[in-house]
Amino acid sequence: MTKKILALMLALCMLLAVSAAMAEKLTVTAWDANFNGNALQAAADDYKANVDPEFELEINIVSGSSDVENDITNAGSSGDYSLLSDIVLFQDRYIKNFVENYPDAWVDLEDAGINWDDITAVKQSYSTINGKHYGAPVDNGTCIMAYRVDLLEQAGYKIEDMKGITWEKFLEIGKEVYAKTGKALLSMDGSGNDLPYIMLQGEGVSLWKEGKPFIVGNEKLKRVVELLIEMEKEHVLILSNDWTGYTNETIMQDQVAGVLNGNWIIPTMTQVEANSGKWQITSMPTLDGGEGFATNGGSSLYVTGNCKNPELAKKFLAYTFGGSKQTYDEALRKGGVVTCCISAGQSEVYGEGVPFFNNQPVYKDITEMGSKIIPIEESPFHYVLRGYLGTAMQQIKDGADIDAALQEAQDATTFYMEGMGY
Repeated sequence: MTKKILALMLALCMLLAVSAAMAEKLTVTAWDANFNGNALQAAADDYKANVDPEFELEINIVSGSSDVENDITNAGSSGDYSLLSDIVLFQDRYIKNFVENYPDAWVDLEDAGINWDDITAVKQSYSTINGKHYGAPVDNGTCIMAYRVDLLEQAGYKIEDMKGITWEKFLEIGKEVYAKTGKALLSMDGSGNDLPYIMLQGEGVSLWKEGKPFIVGNEKLKRVVELLIEMEKEHVLILSNDWTGYTNETIMQDQVAGVLNGNWIIPTMTQVEANSGKWQITSMPTLDGGEGFATNGGSSLYVTGNCKNPELAKKFLAYTFGGSKQTYDEALRKGGVVTCCISAGQSEVYGEGVPFFNNQPVYKDITEMGSKIIPIEESPFHYVLRGYLGTAMQQIKDGADIDAALQEAQDATTFYMEGMGY
């Protein structure tokens, strides 16, 4: 009898040990080992060192954000969430659609203890649904308006002259820069043009209104499109055929004196080592003058309905991506991930001058600019509309009537959404 009791006690101890080990482990699915993966590892190391030495984070890296989104769609459609990780990372624009379609797939973070006042309003706007927060922020998509100060000087301008100007003035300066240097002041992927969205957000205006595309009747959009077509005509803007042309043939081939995009474009810029120290950043122009602030891209972490220990997941996310300076300092150092937490962006690491940007503390500046972005209406069909708008701009450039081309872009987006049941 004693042997049986002893064996039973040993088995129970082993079971408790296994259960305890499982309780201290979380799984997460993300993409891009060098970017998101490094940020997650920084968070895991921080939590293990400063909160729980038994903690483990298993990081599953897939090829792209679409893989995560497809897994969620498949799991939601079947009602079987068992194959999802405890936590998943995906692009911010999809969460509202996912919560609406698969409400049981998510655990909200309302009681996680995150100081939401310390996170930029625009970041929160993506993942706050019916008054509840669902996403823990990871990367900051705040846009930078970067200029080659040496090329500006050849045209008689300084970085200070570019702050708070109108887009008309930008066009005027761009003509002078091209005349003096042979360089365009801006470039973009013309097949999926981000510029109208970015420029409109700087005005506090969306491409959407009450869930429907807002292209026709959007007078500021029309002004933006007219300006972009004029910029391209005057060699102030290069509209590349595709993303590779934009990054590899304009930015990396030293064909531009300015870059406007989410700050994740910085690793592309820094590959041109010969231009180190020649770049600086500021806010972007606006239609009527004054500083413009916008975001493009970015992702967050979400706790799934399959999470074995949601309380641990909440504690982990709240401590790390909820505002830990150590997590974000290491994520910046090792992966180039910029925080959305205002206080974390005020660390000594963020305040360091960056040699590539003429020793400007750009990451501190990016965090501050992010806090000034006006949230606008977003849609999971953002990329669909962006594609049709890019097509419209190509048509207008080739001589099509602007109103007809914009109407066609709106009709095509609406038709697509109706085909998806919206």
